[in-house]
Amino acid sequence: MAFTNLLVKNNLYNINGISNPLLICVRLGHVMRGKRPGIARSLEQRLQEENVKDPEMCARVNIGFPQLKSSRSEQLKQRLAHLKAQRSNEHIEKLARSNKLVIDLDKVQRDYRLTTGQFDLRVIADHYGIFDDLFGLAYFVPRTELNIQYQFDDDTFSIVYNGNVIKPAEAANAPEVSFNGTIDPITGKKSIEDCYWTLIATNPDAHFTDSSAEYVHWFISNIPNGDVKQGEVLIDYLPPFPPKGLGFQRFVFVLYKQNRKLDFSKYKLAASEQNNLEKRTFKTLDFYRAQQDHITPAGLAFFQTDWDESITKFYHNVLNMKEPIFEYDFPKPYVADQKFFPLKQAFNLYLDRYRDIKQINKEFLERKLAKTHPFEGPEKPLRFPNAHPIKNVPSWLRTEMRKSRLGRGRINDYK
Repeated sequence: MAFTNLLVKNNLYNINGISNPLLICVRLGHVMRGKRPGIARSLEQRLQEENVKDPEMCARVNIGFPQLKSSRSEQLKQRLAHLKAQRSNEHIEKLARSNKLVIDLDKVQRDYRLTTGQFDLRVIADHYGIFDDLFGLAYFVPRTELNIQYQFDDDTFSIVYNGNVIKPAEAANAPEVSFNGTIDPITGKKSIEDCYWTLIATNPDAHFTDSSAEYVHWFISNIPNGDVKQGEVLIDYLPPFPPKGLGFQRFVFVLYKQNRKLDFSKYKLAASEQNNLEKRTFKTLDFYRAQQDHITPAGLAFFQTDWDESITKFYHNVLNMKEPIFEYDFPKPYVADQKFFPLKQAFNLYLDRYRDIKQINKEFLERKLAKTHPFEGPEKPLRFPNAHPIKNVPSWLRTEMRKSRLGRGRINDYK
């Protein structure tokens, strides 16, 4: 049977006089067995079939406050009234036509937060895996705007922008937290009765012994009407301490609305236990399950942080422990069994694969130091390296000498 560069499909083929119903595809001279791409299932489809999940068991639950929407007709009336007011304003129209209209960006930001800003925050938190690591299959839409900023010095503030990077040195002191604690998250109107809140800051990526646990960095309960300074501080603020080598960690603030004043004394740490990391072990999901009848998550803010030089002193002076440093343990490269006659491979490079890399580096260093004068330094490089012929040496050695003259290859590691 003659094969071409086009795709040829035969439903039956004969081997030793026996017909076999096996599909053979030939494309560009390569034989492919089975169904062709596009008809065969992809790896992702096969994994989905093998890892089937029950949609009822994996359904996410909203544990936050519901959104009270006005009727569709009421929304249309408000939009029409706004459009009429804008079109009837001749002053705004003149400024717009002359390109002199100035838009108040602060007002735009306030309107954005009141409309779709909190929904976008929920999407961002999902992207960073905040809900999965803190609440499992539960989530919530933040209804209360949480403003958090760290004062680095007299004129510099580091504001939490939900995912931005703040260094541990900038977050060394407790931040300034503000939110409107007199507004009901459901109705959006001012509450007649006193409102109590709980603010918890945790790090889901910092625990050294239990990957499913967190370290609680701040715990303030019974905050009256949004006045954080008047709340009960159960656990003092502990700055983030990401170890060297682990990359970024998430520092999460969750604001809970209490239905009344509550007793959280069992979570309080004594003064001598404030710097004990084991005592600060915390699980947000367990805490919410124990208090879900009395608290509802209403606010969210988080940032990312990674190691800096201030962390070394923090481990030694505050946590009284040796600073952990993590390094990735790279697996040894695979080296095939050595052949007696390696074909089409450089002789010296092939042999170097089966030698100790430290010994190879030592030889290169000794070779370089042998040509280096103790007072005048190394020999001056040739002005025209390729103009000097190399004779009476093997081809592999000639290649190495040319690379050395041109400053290429492994010799660059010892310049």
